[in-house]
Amino acid sequence: MYRLCVRDHLMIAHSFKGETFGPAQQMHGATYVVDVAFQRPTLDSDGLVIDIGLAGDALKAILADYNYRNLDEVDEFKGHNTTTEFMAKVIFDRIAAAIKQGALGETATGIERLEVKLHESHIAWASFEGAL
Repeated sequence: MYRLCVRDHLMIAHSFKGETFGPAQQMHGATYVVDVAFQRPTLDSDGLVIDIGLAGDALKAILADYNYRNLDEVDEFKGHNTTTEFMAKVIFDRIAAAIKQGALGETATGIERLEVKLHESHIAWASFEGAL
């Protein structure tokens, strides 16, 4: 399986509900490094997994909707703890939709799997991976 990864970052604020989260129940910030790995079994006719420019632009556009935001105030997240794992799936779903809509070009039609990984520090990360 071939894989190409693009990276960007996202700065947010949020809080969590539930005793499990201890002090993270209070408002706090996070800066995520976001990696998206596009996977396909064969390269396209140009020898590509995906157009790296389009992939990077799509990721930047998706993250812009949440960057510098308090996720507690985002309507689509009402009733959810916006954990790192949860946000990895949100970004996965938005990238998958962009591919389906053709926003990542013809080459993206060959993508079979995606992995979205959010690094919340130099020692911890969470991801969501799945088939398209």
